[in-house]
Amino acid sequence: MSDCIFCKIVEKDIPATIVYEDDEMLCFKDIQPAAPVHLLLIPKVHFDSLAHAAPEHEALLGRMMLKVPEIARSAGLSNGFKTQINTGKGGGQEVFHLHIHLLGTPV
Repeated sequence: MSDCIFCKIVEKDIPATIVYEDDEMLCFKDIQPAAPVHLLLIPKVHFDSLAHAAPEHEALLGRMMLKVPEIARSAGLSNGFKTQINTGKGGGQEVFHLHIHLLGTPV
C-alpha cells in the first residue's frame, strides 16, 4: 500500500521509535500518546482492519496477541496494560492498517 503510513514505517521510509521488530510484526511509539506508554503493534503485511482479517492471518494474529504481554513487560507495564483495536471509521480507526494499541503507566 504505497499511501499507507504504517507500511512506510515498515519499509523504513518514515522514521519511528521502534521498540520491537521481527519478521512478521513491528511495534513503535505512538506519536500522539494517550497514556505514559502508548505503543502500536502492527503486522508487516498490510490489511486494513480486523474486519479485513482472513483465515491466512489467524496464526499471525495469535502470535501478535501473545507478543503484547512481552512488549508490555519490556515497557515497564508490570502492573497491567490496556489493549485496543479500533475497527473502521465507526470504531474510531484513523489509520487503515490493522494495529493494536498497547497503553499503560509504568510502575
